[in-house]
Parts: sequence; structure tokens; C-alpha cells
Amino acid sequence: MSQVRYLFVDCRWAMDDPEFGRRAYLEGHIPGAVFVDLEQELAAPPGAGGRHPLPSTQQFVSAMSRAGIEEGVFVVAYGSLGGAERLWWLLRHYGHDDCAVIDFDAWRGPLASGEKSVALATFVPRERADDVALRDEIARGGVVPVDARVASRWRGEANAIDKVPGRIPGAVNAPWNEELPKLPDGDLVAYCGSGVTACVVIHRLALAGRNARLYPGSWSEWEQRPELPVERS
Repeated sequence: MSQVRYLFVDCRWAMDDPEFGRRAYLEGHIPGAVFVDLEQELAAPPGAGGRHPLPSTQQFVSAMSRAGIEEGVFVVAYGSLGGAERLWWLLRHYGHDDCAVIDFDAWRGPLASGEKSVALATFVPRERADDVALRDEIARGGVVPVDARVASRWRGEANAIDKVPGRIPGAVNAPWNEELPKLPDGDLVAYCGSGVTACVVIHRLALAGRNARLYPGSWSEWEQRPELPVERS
């Protein structure tokens, strides 16, 4: 039996500071951890598909190979604002199920500084098609949208992030930074502002034994389409 190698991956990031993640990593990270940039490696450029569209297969494969992730490597991700859960979701989306998430704030071991060099690996993608829900499917109905944004944004109150305040009609609220509430039965589709913190809810549901798909474009795509309905309360 081949030996499993564990690899810590630092996925810290901040919405208002593109350099925060790498800066925090260089200042102090779990020893042996490599850094993965959410904006550059776990998302495609912003546009009609939202602020953080899914990366292309080639983009993701290149990033994971540079990080040293391949078969036989068990990834332990940590981060901020859903960064670790975004990597967890993407790895599983591309067939690499050997991954988990830990809370960096709970780490009580030593920290290392500076850059970690890692040998180039060969990440082989095996993309799934059953864990994604796209805009048109959600608009047709028949799914249960789960909004991972904080309650005020779900209610449609004015805020500095959403250009069009509101939610997808019928969406239930499960704020990513709170305890997971009881959710209704049905085909759950999680979304947030841009498809990152929604992965936190999907991860928690998976730990609880429930499945949910991701709407990658999330509200930052939906709000760009004036023909789509908006609900507020």
C-alpha cells in the first residue's frame, strides 16, 4: 500500500486586500504549508459570471500541480472567508476526495515564516457534473436555494457589496458565519455573493450527511440579469 502524504494548504484571503493572503502566509503559517491564491488560482477573472467564477480546468490543474497536489496527497486546507472550503469543494469537483478543512485559529502548534518550496506534481482532473447548478436551472425552479450571505443581505438591505440588494426568490438563509440551521428537504443549491462562502455551508452540510450543489456565479451573477426575479423582505 502506498504511503499517504499530508499537505497543509493556506487559503487565507480578504475581499478588500488582494495581498492579504500571501502577506499573512509569509508572516506565519503552519509548518510545511503551501499558499494558494484564491483570487488568482481558485477563481477565473470577474465578469458576467460573477466576481469569482470557477477557474478553468487548465487553470486549476496548473495551480494544484504547482502546489504539489496529486494522487496520494491528502490535502488539509485552512483559510479565511471560505477560502479553505472553496479549495475543498474544487478538489472534490475535480475528483480529488482526499481533502479536509481545519480551523487555523484553533492551531496551537508552531508557525513557520517565509515561502515553502515544493516539487511540481501532476494533478489529474476527473471533473464531476453533479455538484453544480447553473443560473437557468435555478430560475426554472424545482430546487431549494440556500443563501449563505449574512441575514441583512439575504433580506435585501442596502450594503456595500451587492449592487442590487435582494435574494433569489424562495431562498432560505443559512449564514456562513453562523451555526448551520435546519434546512428543508429537497435539492439544495447553495449560493452567496460570489460562490466562496457558499462552500462553507456545503462543507457543513456534507459533515452532517447532506448534499448540496453550488451555484458558482451566485448573487454577483444573478444581479447582473435584470430579467431575473429578485425577492426582498
